[in-house]
Amino acid sequence: MTNIVIQVEGLYKRYGKLVAVKGIDFAVKQGEIFGLIGPDGAGKTTTFHILGGVMEASAGNIQVLGKPPRNARLAIGYLTQQFSLYLDLSIDENLRYSAGLREVPEQQFFQRRSKYLQLMSLEKFGDRLAGRLSGGMKQKLALCCALISQPKILLLDEPTTGVDPVSRREFWDVLAAVAAEGVTVVVATPYLDEAERCDRIALMYEGEINQIGTLAQLRASLGLQRLEVRTHQIEAAEQVLQEATNNKQTSIVDVQTFGDRLDVLVKNVSVGTAAVQTIFNQQQLQINSIQTADATLENVFVTRLRAAGNDPEFISFPRSRQKPNPPTPFPAKEGAGLPSPVRGGVEGEVAIEAKRLKKVFGNFQAVKNIDLEIRYGEIYGLLGANGAGKTTTIKILCGLLEPTSGKISLAGQTQNLRSSALRQRIGYMSQKFTLYDDLTIIQNLQFYCGVYGVPNRLRRSKIDWVLATCGLVGRENMLTGQLPGGWKQRVAFGASVMHEPEILFLDEPTSGVDPLARRQFWRLINEFARSGTAILVTTHYLEEAEQCNRMGFMVAGEVVAQGSPTEIKASQPGQLVEVVTDKTQAASNLLKTHLAEWRVSIFGDRLHLVLDHPDSEIPRIRTILQTENINLHSLRPIPFSLEDSFIGIVQRAEEAGE
Repeated sequence: MTNIVIQVEGLYKRYGKLVAVKGIDFAVKQGEIFGLIGPDGAGKTTTFHILGGVMEASAGNIQVLGKPPRNARLAIGYLTQQFSLYLDLSIDENLRYSAGLREVPEQQFFQRRSKYLQLMSLEKFGDRLAGRLSGGMKQKLALCCALISQPKILLLDEPTTGVDPVSRREFWDVLAAVAAEGVTVVVATPYLDEAERCDRIALMYEGEINQIGTLAQLRASLGLQRLEVRTHQIEAAEQVLQEATNNKQTSIVDVQTFGDRLDVLVKNVSVGTAAVQTIFNQQQLQINSIQTADATLENVFVTRLRAAGNDPEFISFPRSRQKPNPPTPFPAKEGAGLPSPVRGGVEGEVAIEAKRLKKVFGNFQAVKNIDLEIRYGEIYGLLGANGAGKTTTIKILCGLLEPTSGKISLAGQTQNLRSSALRQRIGYMSQKFTLYDDLTIIQNLQFYCGVYGVPNRLRRSKIDWVLATCGLVGRENMLTGQLPGGWKQRVAFGASVMHEPEILFLDEPTSGVDPLARRQFWRLINEFARSGTAILVTTHYLEEAEQCNRMGFMVAGEVVAQGSPTEIKASQPGQLVEVVTDKTQAASNLLKTHLAEWRVSIFGDRLHLVLDHPDSEIPRIRTILQTENINLHSLRPIPFSLEDSFIGIVQRAEEAGE
């Protein structure tokens, strides 16, 4: 490898008896986007601290730009997991402060400020306070602050956690542009779909690097293919295919539910397809379709972790009641404790309904005449960019905010939606952590048992379940504030479901959670749905949004599209095209002058183009690239992902609004 700017050999880091990093080796070359991917506690942040010169290694040889990291700090830009901005300063004031720390000359400051704010589409907001920016804009500003000294190396520790898909894609396009100028980028992310945009990826867990390679190399090393199996009998199909996987009698390796389909990993496509068809025929189950697709990075990552024995045990929720029966009246007395075990609604009946729902804050209309209908046993995803109105909608539906107008029905009730009796039938996990940092884990769980009226005789089993599911048995007396973000999310989810709610609101429940834990989350969410719970969930992670049975896309307070994941993707106009050239960044810049910018996006060494009229546009694109001496290696149509669909719908809606 030529032009190596980061060389790590035998890196160890010990904290007392704990060995956080165990002799890792890797090298990164100039202008490369290198992904460091791993679950919570893998050692990624410790590695970043050492590379950034913030912390010394216990052992090993670490060279950054040919120097020890501490001596190279002026050439390093570092974005930590927490926002590194001053919220009471404006965009310009934050930039000027960062430039002052790095002793950037005045003239260069103005040139770079203009360049980077324009690159981030922030040039119109220079006097806006950082505290008033959306999550995506904050991260773009933090990246500007890191770039203002024009570092040769950028270290980004989970820079897009909590950032919406549109901003996240813009962020990664900026990283590609920066890397094309020769800046080396090392990035950690829990979002494995965006990690696929890296030039190379290192899979890290328990302080060790298991594998390094390009996306194509990692996929090839897996030796597995993915089948997308669609059927109306998802639960029964998952069960019989899982049994085949456990018995190891077929070429089926893994089965995962995704809303309206099953993802089945197989060793051989034709043999695996035949095995699935045979099992379905034997069990008299109907297949709607079977399609072959590339294995994802998440497939690679999860398979590697499982092979190393790191897949956490799935523990079913300890239920005190069976599937919900037809609705029964509320207890007559307010706050009379957990309602009767024979409460709830019949699967398929409407649990949450909103008609012409509107919310106005002063002159700002946050929610505009929304209609929603979510049934018992259904997982409904409410998706949208930051500021689209998702959280406001959830707060109204669960009784935390009064609507300006419109009608709401919750568990069959249309009146007194803020009563304690109704709230004991609802679970709510907010976007911000709902736990008290200065209480221990077990104190938090005991508190929520009391709030939700969980009977004393059931509390111990429910708390034990949360601790076991979160992998915190023996650490229950630890202060919650000491937990990493992903672990807090797991405990917060457990706290929100201990009372077995009929309706569950989850506002970005897996933000910052690693891939294996996210899988556990969704197995639990599916388990609750199959027991009859109605679930409304928001997420910025669109690969996991495929787990929803139905979804609605929000733009500027309105729901602009609804349907199952398959329906949403199938409804997209035009064609998604994958383009591979010898000059990825140059091709991207060029095509963005001929197409709307959102229609062109970089994915590692290739481009994705959204074309409404592919028959006429593809020959034009070939000519444009040829004219500028850019060699076209391949051009092929590919299926729309949910992220591509989401961005297309949002951008088209915004264009129509303008």
